[in-house]
Amino acid sequence: MSSTERFPIDEPDRSLGDLVGDLAAQVSGLVGNHIDLAKAELRDEARDAARAGGMAAAAGVSGLVAVMMLSGAAAWGLSEVMAPGWAFLIVGAVWTAAGAVLGASARRKMREIDPAPKQTMHEIQEDKQWLKTQAPTS
Repeated sequence: MSSTERFPIDEPDRSLGDLVGDLAAQVSGLVGNHIDLAKAELRDEARDAARAGGMAAAAGVSGLVAVMMLSGAAAWGLSEVMAPGWAFLIVGAVWTAAGAVLGASARRKMREIDPAPKQTMHEIQEDKQWLKTQAPTS
């Protein structure tokens, strides 16, 4: 919908009261549309944030279970060829690296989320520009 379709102002026979009433109704509708658009954008961003949070939680649980189950088994197996202290140290270092990779992935995903309703802001800027072009010149 173009700006001139939203705000028809080329009817010279209308009274000032009618024009003001129409303007108020149109501005109210415009604000309502912007609010609806902002809600939709924020809902999408919240869904993405929830997904990223779920990924981070799954990474944490997965890491914990893996550390508990596999660390014992790996250290036990390595203790057959080296001192048990070194075996547990090596296994702990491997799981630390895995946790760091999973955490970095979740952090990167969280940084991609932008809570600003960009489309709504763009629409508002367009409307401001249109209003500037409609201002009467003296």
